[in-house]
Amino acid sequence: MNRERLLRLFLRVTGLVAALAAFCVALPYAWMDAAHRILGMGALPTQPFVGYLARSTPARHALYGIVLLAASFDVVRYRPLLRIIGLATIALGLTLFGVDRIEGLPLFWQVGEGSIDVFIGATIVSLSRSSD
Repeated sequence: MNRERLLRLFLRVTGLVAALAAFCVALPYAWMDAAHRILGMGALPTQPFVGYLARSTPARHALYGIVLLAASFDVVRYRPLLRIIGLATIALGLTLFGVDRIEGLPLFWQVGEGSIDVFIGATIVSLSRSSD
């Protein structure tokens, strides 16, 4: 499979998974609270800002996924944009390493979240290189 086909497949799989975050926007508070407790972080605070972040974050993940899905249908045309998205995703992953540590998230979260973003970004950058 050539790089262009791999890029299309990677963008579609990654984009679909990210777009599925849209369902989390409507999660009942009780479910979010249960997940928070299961992760060992106690009760989920009930202040409006916490709810805003808990719902707007997956909305933005879904938007990211939709952009990747749309770009997957013409990777040659969107190659420059995909390189920027890939580099920005790497930067986001590196930033989240620090944010997760500062905020005291569980170790698996600290290691996993940033690593996944760096991997996704690096893969997009690598596969979106021109084949000429």
